[in-house]
Amino acid sequence: MAESLRGLGYSTATALADIVDNSISAGASSVDIQFEWNEADPYITILDDGRGMDDAELENAMQLGARNPLEERSVSDLGRFGLGLKTASFSQGRRLTVASRRKGEGKVCLRWDLDLLSVPGNEGWHLYEGPDLASISRLDALENVPHGTLVLWEKLDRVAGQGFTVQDYLNLQDEVQKHLAMTFHRLLGSGGDGLLLTLNGQPIAPWDPFMVGHPGKAWASPEYTLSGGSDIRVQCHVLPHKDMLKSRELEQAAGPGGWIVQQGFYIYRNRRLLVAGGWMGLEHAGRSLTRDEPHRLARIRLDIPNSADADWKIDIRKSSARVPVRFRRQLLMLAQEAREKARRVFAHRGQWSPAPQRQPVVEAWVAEKSAGATRYRISREHEAIRSLLDRSGPLRKELNALLRIIEETVPVQRIWLDTAEDTETPTNGFSGAPEPEVLELMQITWGNLVEHRGFQPEEARARMLLMAPFDRFPDLVAKLPA
Repeated sequence: MAESLRGLGYSTATALADIVDNSISAGASSVDIQFEWNEADPYITILDDGRGMDDAELENAMQLGARNPLEERSVSDLGRFGLGLKTASFSQGRRLTVASRRKGEGKVCLRWDLDLLSVPGNEGWHLYEGPDLASISRLDALENVPHGTLVLWEKLDRVAGQGFTVQDYLNLQDEVQKHLAMTFHRLLGSGGDGLLLTLNGQPIAPWDPFMVGHPGKAWASPEYTLSGGSDIRVQCHVLPHKDMLKSRELEQAAGPGGWIVQQGFYIYRNRRLLVAGGWMGLEHAGRSLTRDEPHRLARIRLDIPNSADADWKIDIRKSSARVPVRFRRQLLMLAQEAREKARRVFAHRGQWSPAPQRQPVVEAWVAEKSAGATRYRISREHEAIRSLLDRSGPLRKELNALLRIIEETVPVQRIWLDTAEDTETPTNGFSGAPEPEVLELMQITWGNLVEHRGFQPEEARARMLLMAPFDRFPDLVAKLPA
């Protein structure tokens, strides 16, 4: 049974998150995780300053399935099955040692060792008192707190397999840091419950998937309460377009899985993140909502109580959930609204607003729908195109023919495939172009408006501000002659 439980599918990061859950439930204000390389025989410790356990409590905690998942829990309890400590630990290594101390009491320590359990003829479940003799010093950190618990993982066969190097171990720590920063972001630091979570002594800063407070954020809905679920709350968010973000902000906001993977629902229980991204199998017109490039900016926060675990089919690893049938229609409507707003922001490079305060920008390309298909054409209303056509004289027919050839040969499928496969969207709109290059093209277009279209210089500048892609460079437009 113990060997079978190792295959539940934990990663090192999700397994450690399960241990941190226990620390939080025990009232800990700080949790420190230590990765030790130990000359290619690594081990991991997790120390908290929670209330600790006495001998009877520790023995109960070390039993498999010690708690009935049907029992009513405290509203702040992050557990459910009574398996997390053991299954998470066994998924990573073959030896689990737990030492604990309540305030004013002595230390108690118990150990599971799967190698000893598997010895032929060794009948029964043998839960050993105290640490392995070679591991005694690894529990010393517990002496630094007046009360708390230390979990020790050893024989990390599922972590450090054949060919595993110290660099692999360092990379693993980076993955763990990102996952924990995301999973507990609403509980960490001054913005949460003040939980201090450290990795090798370094504080883990929270990662906010919704970029709350960012000035370039496109949209955030009110907080909704689902009909028929008075304790289930939802809020939709559309993040800033990448043009609104600095390079470091862009990298951080992408999240551990990247922009496309991180879109969708974020399901929390007691503000602890369970599911990060994805559209929960919701369907519209017989087709599932999918993670794709145009909707990468849409993220939806969804809070459920721990009493709803069975209803939402929360698994042992606390990493998957399913939307109950009675909520699917409501969540689909919210998801569609968020996706549509995200698509508009994505398409308009962050310039779209649900309540525009200015005239619409004239785009160089326009989309026309016919018989269920979309066709892209060059706008003849764009000032630069219109000015050229008006002055083309006998070449007007040939110029229109050239524009039509360009329209009919837009490599739509190739663009779509490249966009889906690349980590970033294709560059356009003078993204990354040197300022003098953009200004030179602006001056040519501005000259056409003044000299050939008859606009006054100030009016020409105003039109430039409503013309893609120059609308994205108001500072350069201001440098044009008045």
